[in-house]
Amino acid sequence: MAFTADEISNIANSSLETYLDRPKVYAQNIQDKPMLAAFQATAGKFTGGNEFVSLGVKSGQGGGALTGYTGDDQVSYYNPTGTKRAKWAWKEHHIGTRVTMTELKTDGIDVVENGANQTVSPMTDREAQALANNLDEKNEALMEDYNVSLNNFILDDGSADAKALAGIGSFILPVPNAGETGGLNRAVYPWWQNRAATAAYGGAGGQGAITASATAGGALITFLDKEWRQLSRYSGGMANMKLFCGSDFIDAYKMELRSNGYYSQDMSKDTEAPDGSMKDPKHGGKGMIYDPTLDDLGLAKRCYAIDMSKKGIRLLYMDGNRMKRHNPARPYDRYVMYQGITTTAVMVARRLRSSGVYDIA
Repeated sequence: MAFTADEISNIANSSLETYLDRPKVYAQNIQDKPMLAAFQATAGKFTGGNEFVSLGVKSGQGGGALTGYTGDDQVSYYNPTGTKRAKWAWKEHHIGTRVTMTELKTDGIDVVENGANQTVSPMTDREAQALANNLDEKNEALMEDYNVSLNNFILDDGSADAKALAGIGSFILPVPNAGETGGLNRAVYPWWQNRAATAAYGGAGGQGAITASATAGGALITFLDKEWRQLSRYSGGMANMKLFCGSDFIDAYKMELRSNGYYSQDMSKDTEAPDGSMKDPKHGGKGMIYDPTLDDLGLAKRCYAIDMSKKGIRLLYMDGNRMKRHNPARPYDRYVMYQGITTTAVMVARRLRSSGVYDIA
């Protein structure tokens, strides 16, 4: 099979024709993924054996109440109820690359085959010819494509790919009292709702988006102070709360700080020029983390407050199936190497009312 135009271009750009910065090809579009990193850091695992991951959730009250009595007054007993089962189907994900042996030879890399096993070995004096390791570049691209894809799933609601995991968009809803999460109707169970202040929620009769204002101490800051108390009511402490914000949301918060006299200036040396820049702020002691992907998705005016504790929203991997590597044997009639990565995962929640989504107008 002939090379594709992309393969020919990649060989040319990664070998002799490229002579600047010989050991490295610099990627131009890799950006930070803080929400993905946070979910990865707190990820748990689950055991296979069922097509769903199921959790027990409830309102917290069973329907009884204390009553007064005296002497031999007759008293009543009740059977507590209210526990529900929320469940999510785990999903399988694949990404894989292929590279022809001819392509590797052009890059000065020999493939040694021993049955189904394939290993690569640099040719003698390869460095005199090749100026970038084509195979390393492909592996780097594979990992970045994996991370970008998973990052998009984490932020999505699951509608883009029904076979992939549904992310925070299916848990922290702009209209929190509509729809289902984990098979439970949010309108029926008010305790199974996240906090929200969005234009969509305002149109549905709830709290609308916040209009940032420099007056009266800052409308956005004031709102978040009040909202912080509501988030803390059910979180058991805010130790695992994280704030992920788009650029416009952070800028609006900074505008209110500046307008009310909060500045950050570095004047540690008499000869140093004033520095009027301001670091990204905190609220309630939690850093307002800029997530570039929110800007990419048209959500620069949004902030997610996510309870990432074990009782909040978590990413779970099936035991032994987190970034599982695969090296399929090549077809007998194709001199091609394949490598793949599979991941089996699901996002779950034990509690929603300690997380929220907030937009500025």
